[in-house]
Amino acid sequence: MDTTEILRQLAIIVLAAKFFGLLARKVKAPMVVGEIIAGLVIGPSLFGFVQSSDFLQGLAEIGVIMLMFSAGLGTDMKQLKETGVKSTVIACAGVFVPLICGTVLYMCFYGFALPGQEGFLKALFIGTILTATSVSITVQTLKEMGRLSEPIGTTIMSSAIIDDVIGIVVLTVVIGFKDPDAKILSVAVRTLLFFVFALGVGFVAYHIFKKIDQKYPHTRRIPIMGMALAFIMAYVASEFFGVADITGAYIAGVILSSLDDSDYISRKMDVNSYMLFGPVFFCSIGLQTNIRDTDMSIIIFAAAFVAVGLLSKIIGCSGAALCLKYKLRDSLKIGIGMMTRGEVALIVAQRGLAAGLMKHSYFTAVILLIIVSSIVTPLLLKMIYSEGSSAGLQET
Repeated sequence: MDTTEILRQLAIIVLAAKFFGLLARKVKAPMVVGEIIAGLVIGPSLFGFVQSSDFLQGLAEIGVIMLMFSAGLGTDMKQLKETGVKSTVIACAGVFVPLICGTVLYMCFYGFALPGQEGFLKALFIGTILTATSVSITVQTLKEMGRLSEPIGTTIMSSAIIDDVIGIVVLTVVIGFKDPDAKILSVAVRTLLFFVFALGVGFVAYHIFKKIDQKYPHTRRIPIMGMALAFIMAYVASEFFGVADITGAYIAGVILSSLDDSDYISRKMDVNSYMLFGPVFFCSIGLQTNIRDTDMSIIIFAAAFVAVGLLSKIIGCSGAALCLKYKLRDSLKIGIGMMTRGEVALIVAQRGLAAGLMKHSYFTAVILLIIVSSIVTPLLLKMIYSEGSSAGLQET
């Protein structure tokens, strides 16, 4: 592909992503939904203006690393410590139940397989996609209702953060099993060694960055060095430990999340992601999906995938909240608040595609889950909160 063609395609991607992203925002949907639809429109599914290429996939890979680095930067370590056990239990249930349900769902459609077989690994990966939680829509909804700072809002936020951490660990382990020579003990040891390594590097890197941040606050060298740390950790994770590169990028973000200038770093990262790398990544999802090739079996699977994805989060998180002595209505609020999916699910799916654990056609199911959960979650939250208010008025 020559330079002229690259420039043409990038111009189309950026403009289409922005246009459809704004349309999505108009209808109260996440902008990423619009950017994915943009990829479908300009890609082989509709007009075919842009074709997926190694260059675009390279940019998308950088985009995914930067997105996960930003996600790590957004981790509130103080909040994690304060909410502690309850949020951890809810998050674990919110990962375990969708993981099992997604695995069983795939096997019901494509045949049951035993652990160690390729079919089982593919089924397990479908379950892994369902573990992801993205509460940006929930946060916006609760903020509009003035409920974000309440105990339930805080629990949802903390559980979502822990959920993402556990989900990344699960993804790392599942991707590790893709190696035909991989053994359970070997994958576990490599994963454990990486986190031990990350702990040591994190301790040193944090104190170095803290000193630099104190001496040169709000300077561009901080986010530049932070981005370099994200790339280094992503490289080391993949090259030396066989761990997903996005895990390394996420850990780099967590390392720097407690800095005074963590928000400043995040804002600088968001500029790069928002302008180019983010749109290219989300559009690339649409470019790799050709809905013309989608047959009825995939459509039926997608519908079941969405239903299981939504219900498994509610059952897992609400069930755990009930066990922790939350009231039924509050438990349902937590379960509903945790069922939204977004960019993390797409990132997980993209890693599975690269590892050969998922076909392009299954992106249809993932995209549908994101769209449906983004629409249904705010509606259900507003409904259950309004019913609770009405019940309270009747009681008084």
